[in-house]
Amino acid sequence: MSDPAKPAAPSLMAVEAAEAPAVVARQIADSGAAFAALGERLRRAPPPVVVTCARGSSDHAALYGKHVIETTLGCPVASVGPSVASVYGVRPAVRGALFVAVSQSGRSPDLLRLTEAARDGGALVVGFVNDMTSPLPELCEVAIPLAAGAERSVAATKSCLAAMAGLLQLAAQWSQDAALLDAVRGLPELLAQALGCDWGGALAPLARAAGLYVVGRGPGFGVACEMALKLKETCRLHGEAFSAAEVVHGPLALVGPDFPVLAVSQPDAAAPHTEAVVRRMAAMGAPVWLAGTTMPGASALPVPKGAPAATLPLAALLSFYRAVDGLARARGLDPDRPPHLSKVTETV
Repeated sequence: MSDPAKPAAPSLMAVEAAEAPAVVARQIADSGAAFAALGERLRRAPPPVVVTCARGSSDHAALYGKHVIETTLGCPVASVGPSVASVYGVRPAVRGALFVAVSQSGRSPDLLRLTEAARDGGALVVGFVNDMTSPLPELCEVAIPLAAGAERSVAATKSCLAAMAGLLQLAAQWSQDAALLDAVRGLPELLAQALGCDWGGALAPLARAAGLYVVGRGPGFGVACEMALKLKETCRLHGEAFSAAEVVHGPLALVGPDFPVLAVSQPDAAAPHTEAVVRRMAAMGAPVWLAGTTMPGASALPVPKGAPAATLPLAALLSFYRAVDGLARARGLDPDRPPHLSKVTETV
């Protein structure tokens, strides 16, 4: 019989999330030259558009990368649903595009079919893949390992952050933007600091919630989407992600004392807009938790001091991963064994 006074052993999800600083440091050390070569190639022959292909947490990483690429390079980024090729038999017109497939497993049939179609259609196909023994790297002209190592928890954590780090490296090396290059170099230490930012106590009231909004904008929106997924996946809590620009339309009607809000605001041009929306929600009586800034009516969630705008959302995500483990347990759930789910989801 287990001792109720003895703390529960950490979940695989918590253990794997804590590996993220080392994972990102390894990715930078092992693949920095590959990213630099890819960046040089893209500067020589800039693509007219970037197309991303991903599912689940990997798609949230791609959404984060979309913002960084678009605001740094001015190159539009579009996500194409893998079923376009696998179900509908359409071969997208992607000649000359940069096609980026992002996958932990590299095995989902629909993602493989769209990647194959992009390769045959004349795109420069780049893969960010954790399992380099999977079929996906063989379909890519450039395959860069995420370097996350084995990930056994159903809920992806370190591999998602590794994919975000990879897309940040891509944008930094392509643009040669000094601030982004510095953000890449500082990311492992920033994530290490994020492990010490405890959100567990602050988010404890969510154990009694039925649903909430997760709000972000710019690079914070992809992170908000990932947070909302993890709330569903590990806590059976309906978290719904919205851009701060969209939530003020019809969705705002749900906000109130019984409908909380979790928000991420990074120090960039979007911050005043995000904070105005959060202030409005707090005035409506909603319990509000806010990472990245402080304001009356909102509970401040700690983030590392001086975090760059491009990487503060990644630090917030790691702190959230650590807290959601305890939240799942408070709701009587095992974060490593979400019902009806498996580690590798092979969609057609």
